[in-house]
Amino acid sequence: MSATGITVILADDHPLFRAALRQAVLEAAPGASLVECADAAGLRGSAAANESADLVLLDLMMPGSRSFAELAWLRSQHPAMAVLVVSAAEHPSVSRQARAYGAAGYVPKSAPLAELVAAIRAVLDGGEWLPSEPVGPPGPGDVLAARLASLTPQQFRVLELIAQGKLNKQIAAELGISEQTTKAHVSATLAKLGARNRTQATLIYRELEIREDQPLSLER
Repeated sequence: MSATGITVILADDHPLFRAALRQAVLEAAPGASLVECADAAGLRGSAAANESADLVLLDLMMPGSRSFAELAWLRSQHPAMAVLVVSAAEHPSVSRQARAYGAAGYVPKSAPLAELVAAIRAVLDGGEWLPSEPVGPPGPGDVLAARLASLTPQQFRVLELIAQGKLNKQIAAELGISEQTTKAHVSATLAKLGARNRTQATLIYRELEIREDQPLSLER
């Protein structure tokens, strides 16, 4: 396919694997512009600097994030960017949760290059690329994903700052808004999450951590 004007962000902390990602992207979309980053902070900066990027190839386990938090952040703050998760976490629950949090595709790092190329092509063409798995009833992780998806971009940032232990005054300064507006955002965020207080909201946010050996739970 011709890829003039296509921009792809490669987010992975391993230089050798980023080289493999570069090769796959240029095979799938010759001429694509590539932006590389090696940690969560770099990903956020790259996404902000390239708001028209078409695709993010995302490693879930990078410095600064070992969770679905960056995937959830991308879907909240940059919903027009498709996200293809390329992860060493190969447990079926991880690919299922990647789908729940809005990934357009999931490819294990052990997959052959040809599969990665095909996945990139499919997602750039507006499709999906996900492992074939039995579709069961929605689980607790799907419920959490739906709650997070209901947050506005500003409310998602408020949740992140709550999880960092920030007080309303600190959140207001961080976001450049008044404390009154902050209180309104906090109240709306807690309501959408079904959280009774800030502590419970923090625990819900921490459910984004990848735990392959146990299902996500919203029981409180």
